[in-house]
Amino acid sequence: MDVTTLYSIGELSRRTGLSVRTIRFYSDSGVVAPTTRSPAGYRLYDLDALLRLELLRTLRELGVDLATIQRVLDRELSVAEVAAAHADALDVQIRMLHLRRSVLRVVAGRGAGPEETKLMHRLTQLSGEERRRLIDDFLEGTFGTVDAEPAVVAMVRAATPDLPDDPSSEQVAAWVELAGLIGDEDFRARIRRTAVYQAAGRTLDIESEAGEELMAFTRQKVAEALESGIDPLGDRAAPVIDDLVHRFAGAFARTPDTEFRDWMARQFEEAHDPRVDRYWRLVWIVNGWQVVPNLIPVYPWLIQALRNDRGA
Repeated sequence: MDVTTLYSIGELSRRTGLSVRTIRFYSDSGVVAPTTRSPAGYRLYDLDALLRLELLRTLRELGVDLATIQRVLDRELSVAEVAAAHADALDVQIRMLHLRRSVLRVVAGRGAGPEETKLMHRLTQLSGEERRRLIDDFLEGTFGTVDAEPAVVAMVRAATPDLPDDPSSEQVAAWVELAGLIGDEDFRARIRRTAVYQAAGRTLDIESEAGEELMAFTRQKVAEALESGIDPLGDRAAPVIDDLVHRFAGAFARTPDTEFRDWMARQFEEAHDPRVDRYWRLVWIVNGWQVVPNLIPVYPWLIQALRNDRGA
C-alpha cells in the first residue's frame, strides 16, 4: 500500500470496520472528505483519509464527541490534549457512578422509602463547597457567639467532616445522618454544652465526689461491656448497670432507685451526651479515620443503660 493508492467507500469500510453509511455520513459532514472521484462519480479516498478514519473510530470508541475530533483532525488540538481532558471528564463520571452506587446500596440495605431516598440523593449531590458551607453554617450557628470558647471552636473545626469523592456506602449513610444532626437545634445545644467541658478538660462533679477508685472501676466495667458487644439497652447490660448503680448509691448515701439512676444519667450527660458521641463517631466514619478502641468514650454507654426503662 502506497500514497497513490485510492480507496472506495466499500474498501474503507472493510479496512476500518465502519459501515458504508457511517463513512458516507462523515464524508458528507466534511470530517473525512473524499480525495477525488472516479470517472463514474464515486468517491475515492487516499491513505491520509484512511488514517483519519481509523483515528476517528478510535476516538469515538473512547467517547470523544465529533466536534472535538474534527478539531484534532484539523490539528487545532493534539490527541494528547484531548486524551487528558477526556480522562478528567471520565474521572468525574466515575466518581458520580461510585456515589450513586453507594447511595443505592444504602437505600437497599436500609429499605429506605421514596422521601428518604430523595433526601440521600440530594445531600450526596452537594458539591464539596456546598458541603463545607453546610458545616460552616452549623459551626457558626452553634459556636459563633461572642462568648464562644476559642479552644472549643478549634476542637470542633479540627474534626470537620469531609465526604470523599468516592465514598463507601457506610460513609454515605454517615454523611446523611450527620446532615440531619447538625440541623437539629436540640443537638446544637447539646454539643455546645459538652464541648465546653471536653475542651477545658474539666472533671464532672459526680466524678470528683465518687472518687478515682469507683470511677476507674466504672470505666473498666463499661469498657469490658463495650468490648463484649453488650447492648446498653439489652438484658445483658442489666447486671452491669445494676451493680454500678448500687456502688454509686453507696458512695452518695442514696437509694439505688429509678430517681437515682436518672440523677446519675444527668450528671454524666453534662459532658458525655450520647448524641454528641454519635456525632463524633459519624465524623470518624465520613472522614475514613480509624476508630481506636481505647479512645472510645465509655460514658455514652453508661448513660444509655441508666436511661433504659428498667427498675433498679
